[in-house]
Amino acid sequence: MRKLVFLFVLFATFGVVAGATDVTFKASAPEAVVMGETFRLSYTVNAEGKDIRVPEIPDFEVLIGPSTSTNMSTQIINGKMTTETSLTFTYILQPKKEGTFNIAPATIKVKGANYTSNALVVKVLPPDKAEEASAQGGGNASASSAVGKNDLFITANISKKNVYEQEGFLITYKLYANPRKANVVGINQVKLPEFEGFLTQEVELPQNRQLTLENYNGTNYGTIIIKQAVLFPQRSGKITIPSGSLDVAMRVQVQSQRPRSVFDFFEDAGYVDVNRTVPISPVSIEVKPLPSGKPASFSGAVGNYSMTSSISSNNVKTDDAVTIKVTISGNGNIKLIKNPEVVFPNDFDVYDPKVEVDIKTTTAGSSGTKTIEYMAIPRYAGDFEIPAIAFSYFDTKTDSYKTITSEPYKLHVEQGKGGGTSPVVSNFSNKESVKYLGKDIRYLKVNDIHFVPNNELFFGSFMYYMCYLIPSILFVVFFFIYRKQVKENSNLALVRTKKANKMAVRRLKNAGKLMKENKKEEFYDEVLRALWGYLSDKLSIPQANLTKDNVETELAKYGVDDALIKEFMDILNTCEFARYAPAQASDAMDKLYELTVDAIGKMENTIKK
Repeated sequence: MRKLVFLFVLFATFGVVAGATDVTFKASAPEAVVMGETFRLSYTVNAEGKDIRVPEIPDFEVLIGPSTSTNMSTQIINGKMTTETSLTFTYILQPKKEGTFNIAPATIKVKGANYTSNALVVKVLPPDKAEEASAQGGGNASASSAVGKNDLFITANISKKNVYEQEGFLITYKLYANPRKANVVGINQVKLPEFEGFLTQEVELPQNRQLTLENYNGTNYGTIIIKQAVLFPQRSGKITIPSGSLDVAMRVQVQSQRPRSVFDFFEDAGYVDVNRTVPISPVSIEVKPLPSGKPASFSGAVGNYSMTSSISSNNVKTDDAVTIKVTISGNGNIKLIKNPEVVFPNDFDVYDPKVEVDIKTTTAGSSGTKTIEYMAIPRYAGDFEIPAIAFSYFDTKTDSYKTITSEPYKLHVEQGKGGGTSPVVSNFSNKESVKYLGKDIRYLKVNDIHFVPNNELFFGSFMYYMCYLIPSILFVVFFFIYRKQVKENSNLALVRTKKANKMAVRRLKNAGKLMKENKKEEFYDEVLRALWGYLSDKLSIPQANLTKDNVETELAKYGVDDALIKEFMDILNTCEFARYAPAQASDAMDKLYELTVDAIGKMENTIKK
């Protein structure tokens, strides 16, 4: 009866939790498969679903499916129970031909509502030429042969080999591994070349990257991207990106000299882990200088851009600030773009512009926006005109310069209430830069002035010599103190011995907190750690080598009396016994805590270094 009640509560809680969570329906399959091989197409929903409808898949043959599996997990944390469930429908497919094919989304019904999965793209690669040749020859695929340079290598691919100065291009470092010869299990060290002569903006790669299949020169490799970056050349001419290297840990199959035995079943027989340094070949880029005929407003922008501008107000007073906001958007070397020039009238106080840059770097290049806010404050009333703002860039698509201009701004300024003497009040974000107009020159202070006689010189006086003598004495004193501290700190064993009592007191404080919270098991564990850590630091013995026997021997060498040694051993035995014995009373914990503090104090008075 109790089991039935428990199951009823469990499933009732599961129903509430499952109903509260968002339903997700996801399709998954490999990005690339080899012609003739089978692969899994899975549809997973995190709820109880039914009536799944999978679209027709004319480019693949369905061998098995759908097979259904259910996964349910329950967690109880701090009395709160959460339950998660997932339902997976699996199909085993085999491609009918080579190429790139789309798998349309599927639908499923959950509690009367229909949910749609994501679409998939699967690339079918041709069979490996080496496998075909081996199959025709009737021999093995030479899986146990040595790993050659064509079985593990890195390519440095660039999107463009001929670019203009400041024109961005993508460089991709990709690792290729032949799965029949080398199974890559890790990357130990990456020594990528320095991009000297380029401005570099890295492309953020996914955290959980996995090897994907790719057919390269007739061979199917497992590939993974090591690094991607967008480079902007800073000078013209031929620029060479130097070589680099990559240390790869891989598992390879070797031929054994002894016959196989039944015990080989329990070990990974025929394989060995090795490290291989894979070189990265240098690559050269031809950088063309920008053509002549640059506009006056050109300041090095290369790419494809647009510009917008706006003014805070066309009617202001002499105690108000005028803000012009310019936004440049596009794809290119936006990080290097200089601020367009905004010409304010001469009777305006102009301040440094505020710049905000939002850039995102992908395989398509570096794109984003650059927002510049110009602030100026008019000193006098009148009608003014701010000329049109011009921004020029070199368009890499048309190989020509283009200029964008804004409209000129008419500004009417009225006299403020303060008559030009009031402090400026502005809604500009950088308020720290606002000045007081009309008060740029202050009156000289004429009261409470102390004059020094001409014959009263500081040079040669008593204070003059003391300013030299006192720092010299302090320097000598601090030199000897610091020298002594350096000498003591170089002796690690002595440092650990001196800090042994401090570390033990810190751990015992934590044990005292656990005792007050009546956490008995954690209390005894913390006391044990304090004692073993104290003995390890005091006796200069690693904790891994500490035993009761060698502790007694070492303490006897330091002249510790037998009674104190026995007191330490009794505390250690009490803590170890209490971890596995029934719950101890609180007064026993108090007594043990006091004994531990007293024993460490006695030990400090006995062993002094």
